[in-house]
Amino acid sequence: MEPGTRPDPATTSGPSRATPLRDVRGFWRILLAVIAPLPMLAQAVYYLLNPVDGGSSFADTVTAYTAHQQLIGVLRLVGAVFVVGLPAATFAVAWAARRGAPRLTSFGAFISLLGSFSGIALIIGGDPLAYYTVREGLDVGVMTKLSDDVVENDPVQQVAGLLFIVGIVIGLLLLGLALWRSRVAPAWMGIALAVGGSTHPFLPGHVAQGAGLLVAAAGFAGASYALLRMRNDDFDLPAMSPAPRPASSHVRT
Repeated sequence: MEPGTRPDPATTSGPSRATPLRDVRGFWRILLAVIAPLPMLAQAVYYLLNPVDGGSSFADTVTAYTAHQQLIGVLRLVGAVFVVGLPAATFAVAWAARRGAPRLTSFGAFISLLGSFSGIALIIGGDPLAYYTVREGLDVGVMTKLSDDVVENDPVQQVAGLLFIVGIVIGLLLLGLALWRSRVAPAWMGIALAVGGSTHPFLPGHVAQGAGLLVAAAGFAGASYALLRMRNDDFDLPAMSPAPRPASSHVRT
């Protein structure tokens, strides 16, 4: 360019230095580490304090809920932590173990997340119906028919329930094994996740089931252990500034 001339605006590029983007990888890493054990821990508390065993008749559940209305109101909030947080906790385990056991983690995460989302979106369940029956003073006979004859025989409910059980039993078993094989956490944590998740539905009584979920929560804490020890660069790629827009061309006539 000759002295005294100005550069053509059409050929000049944008700023030489783009404003650096804020690095939020640490926020997501720590958030997942905090969330990981909470859903199973909350569900363990729900089972341990529930006044009725799972699988009890609708009438027996209504009777128990009538005698413990305040407790059931609190347990519904505790159970919400499990329902809302389980997909994120599953993702935390998958993210922690994915590099050390990619295939096993992928299979386990897919099955677990499919079951979790199916349960969240589709399963109604008899416990909420029993709670509303007690709270609103609804007819027990009519609500029993709704729970036993309508909801339980609904094909969508049956398929969703099956997917949820498969997600808990098989999905968490595979994720526990993946956490163990990845060696990002102590081996006993991966084993706890595999055993606690897969055996929970088959344990007798709500106390034993709650204890099984405490074991599973300890396994989920293995993801917390791995994520908290992980560097941000190992957690994810850094933020990347968007490419500058190409300068518009000017055509002279």
